[in-house]
Amino acid sequence: MRSMLLRLLCLFLLPTLPAFADPQRPRVLVTTDGEADDRCSMVRFLLTSNEFDVEGIVNSSSQFHWEGGEGWHAFHPVTWVKDSIELYAKVHENLRLHDPRYPAPADLLAKWKVGNTSAIGEDRKRTEGAELIARVLLDKTDPRPVWVQAWGGCNTISRALRIIEEDHPERMREAAAKLRLFLIWEQDPTYQSYIRPNWERFDIPTIISDQFDCMAYIWPKVLPAETKRYFEADWMKSNILEGHGPLCSSYEALDGAFHAEGDTPAFLHSIPNGLRSMESPAWGGWGGRYVKIRHNVWMDPPPAEGWKHPEGQLSIHNSWSKKLENVTSPEETAIRTRYFKPITRWLDAVQNDFAARADWCVKDYQSANHPPVVRLKDTPIDQEAIPGRSLTLDATATTDPDGDKLTCRWWHHAEAGTYSGGVLPESTKPKTTVTIPNDAKPGDTIHMICEITDAGSPPLTRYQRVVIRVGKP
Repeated sequence: MRSMLLRLLCLFLLPTLPAFADPQRPRVLVTTDGEADDRCSMVRFLLTSNEFDVEGIVNSSSQFHWEGGEGWHAFHPVTWVKDSIELYAKVHENLRLHDPRYPAPADLLAKWKVGNTSAIGEDRKRTEGAELIARVLLDKTDPRPVWVQAWGGCNTISRALRIIEEDHPERMREAAAKLRLFLIWEQDPTYQSYIRPNWERFDIPTIISDQFDCMAYIWPKVLPAETKRYFEADWMKSNILEGHGPLCSSYEALDGAFHAEGDTPAFLHSIPNGLRSMESPAWGGWGGRYVKIRHNVWMDPPPAEGWKHPEGQLSIHNSWSKKLENVTSPEETAIRTRYFKPITRWLDAVQNDFAARADWCVKDYQSANHPPVVRLKDTPIDQEAIPGRSLTLDATATTDPDGDKLTCRWWHHAEAGTYSGGVLPESTKPKTTVTIPNDAKPGDTIHMICEITDAGSPPLTRYQRVVIRVGKP
């Protein structure tokens, strides 16, 4: 309970934030085409549902899976979502021992709707799923932003926006102001054919991800060797698949190993773990880091000079992840490592978080581990300093709900800021000093990460990002 209250307090103390941010509890709405990796992602999503207000889970289609598809394109019966929630119901009471914010299974079932599933890109039929999305965006009682995730195609989202345009054209701007999009590729043409031409003028914050692919089917080829152990059969069986209740045992492992969760970064992005990734996609977090390419659209950072983002639809046919999947030369392998690093750098912590939540399904509070609560002392998370000035970064107020020993690492997240030079060596002391380099220019930003890991089993990591803006001398 103490851990929950501290997290809620931290959420309410956040300062005024830019367009991507929300100082309150994140709201998420999932659309899914039901592919095998979607079903695996759903297991983790339900175990993470204490971190969000879940506004809906909607069946959709994609260029890979639709009703009537055959062979590899065969569509999984839509009732798989209901089946997953019913398995969640069997462990829900135990999960609430660890966090009472886990949503009631009945509430999740009430928010499960079937959307547009009949064909690739079909966005003309009014469906319960599309109507749910439209209602959430038009609901005047809750002004908070909603992260609508496309684990498959965008067609049900497109139909929802068509409903708003058809029935409430005067409220399009109002609905758009609430909408945030996280797309796992563009898995059908509807983002380009309808959403972009008709809604881009409203400047909807949109992430279109390709780096997610390191958590999809190609993970054995692209993950760093030191990270693969968290995805292999021994680790998965011990930490997830065996002895952790019916929801975890339903995970569709491949020969006992991690199968694929290409859609998981879409909701990892919204977990309030201290990295503040919802404030700007350029800052990065468990769901990746992205660069602005037009209006309010963000895509993957180019892995090498001269790489250009596609003008139109981003999907499997032109993705950089597929271009890099089978490279073998040292130079190309280095490019691939750099490309996926915005996600792979966090995966040890992500998998340990998964393992802890699996434990919560079957263990009492005293027998399980819970994440540390990172708290800074006299250290604003947004600061301004002139070149040459030294700032104290103090995480000595950090606590652990289980009383575990904590280790600290302060490090410079260079890619997230605009200052291109080095700042300081890593510090393993909770209280350290950073000096603003003399060559830093006014307006430059420097991102310092406080990374705290406990000594529990599994070890759990949380963070606090401090953003320093360089001022005029």
